[in-house]
Amino acid sequence: MRPMRRANQALSDEVVRHILETEKRGVLSLLGDDGYPYGVPLDFVLRGDTIYFHSAKEGHKLDAIAACDKASFCVLSRGELDERDGWSYFWNSVIAFGRMRVVTDPSEKEQALRALGQKYFPTADEVERELQKDEARVACLALSIEHITGKRVHER
Repeated sequence: MRPMRRANQALSDEVVRHILETEKRGVLSLLGDDGYPYGVPLDFVLRGDTIYFHSAKEGHKLDAIAACDKASFCVLSRGELDERDGWSYFWNSVIAFGRMRVVTDPSEKEQALRALGQKYFPTADEVERELQKDEARVACLALSIEHITGKRVHER
């Protein structure tokens, strides 16, 4: 993997992990049909060195993964207003690179979907209701992180 061009803006591993644990959405980028890039915004959850997603059981995303399992996933922080000028922002970005797979182990799938639910649903009861209703109908995807970078940017 290439080193970050502006290494002085690199985020610590702790900040990178915090962004992946707290931010709600990112864009998964795959090699799509006819060699075109395919970027799709997704909800996600980080568990260890793996980022999990839920998915339909068929479609462009799964076809792309079957053809080429290499992927990147980008997450942006909400940003913070620079109070010195009142209009520009500081924001952080994380890009994870790795290989995608469809989770086939039932226990891993249930744990990942439960973790996703706990991140997004307000109560444990709602998580359980959704798992009962949808677990059999959804696929679970995993991005095994091979390389990750984080950067702080002052947008002016």
